[in-house]
Amino acid sequence: MPVFYFLLQEQSVHNFLQMTSADNDFSLSGIKISDISPYVNWKPQRWSGHKNLPTGKTLTFFYSPRRTSRVRNVSVAVNYEMYDGIPLMNKWVEVTNKGQSSLVVNRVVSEKLALAEEESAVVGSPEKMLKPHYLYVESNYAFNNAMNYHLSDQTTHWKRDYDYTSQVNYNLDTPCILEIYPYTDPCIRLEEGHTFRSPQSFQLLFDGYDRERNGLAVRRMYRTVAPWVTENPIFMHLVSRSDDQVYTAIDQCAATGYEALILSFGSHINIEDTSPGNVVKMKRMADYAHEKNILIGCYSLFSSRTIGPDTDVIDPLTGKPGGAFFGNAPCLGSEWGLKYIENLKYMFTETGFDIFENDGPYPGDVCASVSHPGHEGLHDSQWRQMEMQKSFYRWCNENGIYVNAPDWYFLDGTNKIALGYRETNFSLSRDRQRILNRQNIYDGTWLKTPSMGWGFVPLTVYQGGGPEAVLEPLSEHLDDYEQLMMQYYGAGIQACYRGPRLYDTDETRELVQRVVKWYRKYRDILNSDIIHLRRPDGNDWDGIMHVNPRLGEKALAMLYNPLNKDITRVVRFPVYYTACHDRLSVRTGEGKPRRYRVDRDYNVTVTVTIPANSYTWLVMEK
Repeated sequence: MPVFYFLLQEQSVHNFLQMTSADNDFSLSGIKISDISPYVNWKPQRWSGHKNLPTGKTLTFFYSPRRTSRVRNVSVAVNYEMYDGIPLMNKWVEVTNKGQSSLVVNRVVSEKLALAEEESAVVGSPEKMLKPHYLYVESNYAFNNAMNYHLSDQTTHWKRDYDYTSQVNYNLDTPCILEIYPYTDPCIRLEEGHTFRSPQSFQLLFDGYDRERNGLAVRRMYRTVAPWVTENPIFMHLVSRSDDQVYTAIDQCAATGYEALILSFGSHINIEDTSPGNVVKMKRMADYAHEKNILIGCYSLFSSRTIGPDTDVIDPLTGKPGGAFFGNAPCLGSEWGLKYIENLKYMFTETGFDIFENDGPYPGDVCASVSHPGHEGLHDSQWRQMEMQKSFYRWCNENGIYVNAPDWYFLDGTNKIALGYRETNFSLSRDRQRILNRQNIYDGTWLKTPSMGWGFVPLTVYQGGGPEAVLEPLSEHLDDYEQLMMQYYGAGIQACYRGPRLYDTDETRELVQRVVKWYRKYRDILNSDIIHLRRPDGNDWDGIMHVNPRLGEKALAMLYNPLNKDITRVVRFPVYYTACHDRLSVRTGEGKPRRYRVDRDYNVTVTVTIPANSYTWLVMEK
């Protein structure tokens, strides 16, 4: 099969620019400059920390086959989006079939950059050598169930440049060529009039090596290009056994200031059941919740189950069901899988449910079936399933449905993913869960905004464990309940409070009301960027600090004491990102503020006393 190039050929000598073209190349046929057009038509309907869609310009180059080319009736558009206020570019390529017969798109390399090497190493393999630190690349083709992008990436390729003969590496192994394309070629059959769109490649420039500063840049990228990730409703995870429990939980949410109820896995509601009776039942629940100003959602398991041999993913090695990430899984391109998406759209439209927690599909399962209507065979099965899944998430976003998904689909409309956790840790004792939860918060917020990750609080038994692991009866564990809530709300992170109720006594209700009221008071700053102060280790204080120069509260620090005695510590707070570089007013809790001078390293030094096995917070204002 011939290879067609859409760009000029590389020069033969690499110490100056001299480009040539070949017969099969495409030639430039037009240029267009336009305003950025959102690829997800998000309409903010809930509280969010950032409500603006991105602004900037799109530069599009159009290419057509040359007269000498062997290919005809194909057009190519290379798109560059450049955003206001951030050193970020988004690039993708579109291939349109203008002929009267189909063609197959095997691979589109949407980006190829020759970059300055990160180090001068005489020997060393590309896998072990450092990659250029100054460029962060993220595409919307990512999956791996890792809860972070780095391990989910499926498009970034660092390659050698054997034509770069003046490099230091003796074997010319320096990883200095960046190419963007999926690891598994899409192999898509493109019918007449249809367009193939490559993954979007977001390229963000860093200005140094500082982990916090680079993390702040990535978090700003998400707020810019995917502002829906800043939606952050206060939700409960109900394990329901009856309709009455759902109505009671809605009432408790309304009474305590919660904003949403999600019927967790193991609940009695089945969103896949499209029978008239189930539609009526779920719509009645949604109507009641909405009367109380409560969002309502539900869970659906896609992967980790088997539907049948004609439906499940077919292992290419055995020709039989199996071989999926979790062993067995249905194929989204099967007749059942296509109906699954159709049923979900129908149910959300008919019932008014407005939150969807989707467990799967999981990481890019390929399928060797040749009878599934959603894909031709093994060659296009991954791409087709991914496109259907992402299209569904975009539909949810555009129809006001909040999506908690298990993988990295933020750039296609999902709102939240897990912080990262080990499920068996929730069977440990409550005092250990405190430390582990704060470690998960600390480690899971370097590249996520607070609203992008969720945590977990087992009100009842989960993954084993005895009475020392759970909070029920709630009224008997108020200190632990308060501490776990404050850890999450103090980080701006919603946790899955999974159980049958939010409170069991008036005293418990008053505690939940007090914590939620506190969170709502400081909601804007608590959902702002996190600066990491000291990682929890159980031996001394730990803490984080939120910063936002655009608010009245420039910073809010949360400090924790895991010890059995009160401690007093001198803490240096880095306040550079508050934009207050001279003086700041600092108060502990709701106490009286005191003025502090900012030193030349942009720190404020404060002596703080933290109660035993408890917490405190400090607010900084101009």
